[in-house]
Amino acid sequence: MIYSRTHVKLAEKKSMRRPLLFVFFISLFACSKNEAQVINDSTQLHPLKLRYLALGDSYTIGTAIGPEKAYPQIFADSVRQEASLDSFFVQVIAQNGWTTADLKNGITTTQPDSSFNLVTILIGVNNQYQRRSITEYENEFSQLLQDAIAFADGDSSRVLVLSIPDWGVSPAGAGNRALIAEEIDNFNAAQKQIALTEGVRFVDITTLSRSALSDPSLIASDGLHFSAKMQQQWLDLLYPHLVESLKF
Repeated sequence: MIYSRTHVKLAEKKSMRRPLLFVFFISLFACSKNEAQVINDSTQLHPLKLRYLALGDSYTIGTAIGPEKAYPQIFADSVRQEASLDSFFVQVIAQNGWTTADLKNGITTTQPDSSFNLVTILIGVNNQYQRRSITEYENEFSQLLQDAIAFADGDSSRVLVLSIPDWGVSPAGAGNRALIAEEIDNFNAAQKQIALTEGVRFVDITTLSRSALSDPSLIASDGLHFSAKMQQQWLDLLYPHLVESLKF
């Protein structure tokens, strides 16, 4: 399934969060309760524990703003505040400057297990920056996406692919914005097709990133990465897809 940015006000998206989570977790508890009653009426419900794996690069760890302001952590904080959970574990495998090859090496070193309820992947901006080929990217991203599905216990509906933001709108990209935008679009088209082939949801955050061209507050103080305000806007867009992808 392919998802793109909807033209819904951010404030309206925020107001939708609580109902979305309420419906989701009520469904989980209802299913768990029914299953327990079928097995044994005296059986206690198992604890509600969720695990989220975020794969990526500088955008995933909030370079220039701090990981606590990046979308994986603010999503986890929001869920913890709005839902009754026994635990919500977040594992991030990402580093500033990582390409697809670097992420693959990071995964090999970290060796995450296959019991995640949700996996997101945002990778490729450094492939573009380093002028790596689209063919190389397609091969490596395809492998990474298969890994991501495996980490979600083989369930592609638990995985979410995030498009590559356009850093060309930042002051650092001012000298070559048109070319950067074209190349980012080409990389995104490649990963979108791979996601479609694997049955993985694809969410466009690139369009939203380009709004920073007219709003300097969406750029971090380093003049290259995106600000906490932009990360929050990404999450507002991603939120319903992240909640829908969570599997118990």
